[in-house]
Amino acid sequence: MRKGKRYVEISALVDRSSTYEPQEAIDLVLKTAKAKFDETIELHVKLGVDGRNADQQVRGTVVLPAGTGKTKKVLVIAKGDKADEATKYGADIVGAEEIITKIQGGWLDFDVCITTPDMMGFVGRVAKILGPKGLMPNPKSGTVTTDIKKAINDIKAGKVEYRLDKNNIIHCPIGKASFGAEKLFQNFDALMSALVKAKPATSKGTYLKSVTLSSTMGPGVKTSYKM
Repeated sequence: MRKGKRYVEISALVDRSSTYEPQEAIDLVLKTAKAKFDETIELHVKLGVDGRNADQQVRGTVVLPAGTGKTKKVLVIAKGDKADEATKYGADIVGAEEIITKIQGGWLDFDVCITTPDMMGFVGRVAKILGPKGLMPNPKSGTVTTDIKKAINDIKAGKVEYRLDKNNIIHCPIGKASFGAEKLFQNFDALMSALVKAKPATSKGTYLKSVTLSSTMGPGVKTSYKM
């Protein structure tokens, strides 16, 4: 596949045979983020686990201290006091069975769905719609909960979910190029610390196989991280 002139030019800034210290890598990624829009800075971590084994799954959430740079539209499916609580603490959309009907009709105008355990029977009706879109509430991601206030606050503050793909790689945004190096490093360190803490007890050998940073349109920059 032929690369564009711009990509070739910015790729020349990166020594593919080198592994850079995190702060140096972030500076380098920012130099390659020269698109006409505010590029997302992404972290890609290859782990020494086998995600086909249930006891080696790596999945969780972390609140990035500098946020994500994106305002997420939060849907809360709840009734009674929990619905009132959702409205009070900043949910963008609050509803119950009528929301399930809207989703069944193709409506998906939200970024995150939170629900209470008692509503999971209703939410389960649209699992096949929400699941493939990454919108299905899950206790592991903190989106099936009775603590509606905390769930909303965490998401609005910059909570992101990380999980293995089929190649045992974690892909996760750590902010926007406009954040600058200091804030991006804070988010990088928070996410990497969470991944290290999430290491399965059954994982043997090298856990962090590779750590790479990149911007939306830029080349990957190999990065070191000490556990």
